[in-house]
Amino acid sequence: MSLLEIRGLAKRFADHTVLEHVSFDVAAGEIVALIGASGSGKSTLLSILTGALAPDAGEIRFDGAPLAQQGRPFAYMPQRDALLPWRRVVENASIGLEVQGVPSREAHRRVRALIEPFGLAGAERRYPRQLSGGMRQRVSFLRTVVQDRPILLLDEPFGALDAITRDELQRWLLDMWRDTGWTIVCITHDIREAVRLADRVLVLPATPGPFVGEVEVSRDIPRDDGLLTDPRVPPLEAQLHAMLRATDYASRSNDASRSNPIA
Repeated sequence: MSLLEIRGLAKRFADHTVLEHVSFDVAAGEIVALIGASGSGKSTLLSILTGALAPDAGEIRFDGAPLAQQGRPFAYMPQRDALLPWRRVVENASIGLEVQGVPSREAHRRVRALIEPFGLAGAERRYPRQLSGGMRQRVSFLRTVVQDRPILLLDEPFGALDAITRDELQRWLLDMWRDTGWTIVCITHDIREAVRLADRVLVLPATPGPFVGEVEVSRDIPRDDGLLTDPRVPPLEAQLHAMLRATDYASRSNDASRSNPIA
């Protein structure tokens, strides 16, 4: 049974529609990646799930019941680490718990219990300016995970990093996922990252509408260096590229028709 079910989700801002007829499921322990052109509504979708935005239509169910009946089961990691410069590592990672009303001492205890597996041992008292980009992302990820929510929402978690650091953190995330069985919904613009991380990759259209396609990625495919040489990977990436090109072409054709109705 699906842990998360989304049916017919829609969101409009004034006369501009961002999402329309969006439906998908996420199983427990699954990593689902969402890709699509800029402006296709990926971040808006996560904002709806977190409760930051209200949908104009549709239903969200968690564990078989309407989401409104059981609060928010999501922990959200934004694109940027958004660490507070005046707070040290432990204090930054504790913010989410403190906002929920957890006393600072208890929040700090929970964070310290995860410092070592998150690769932050020895950095507990550093300020953000004293951390590398990869370490800052680990702190941001720790801040998300320590909230102990059933589903993690990751909005381009590694998009701002250099290629070497991004590769390192992708490997780290997969190792952590194997140990924990996290359920993850992840946004990315990187097709190879989507194939590397996800069990399924869903493609949002450039103009509002249902997902234009879905690609399943077998867990038999190695996710380390073997990914680059596995013969099953290029066809998956080519399929995703084709879906994105097709939806972009359809969007540009629609725009041209609207601007030149005689054509």
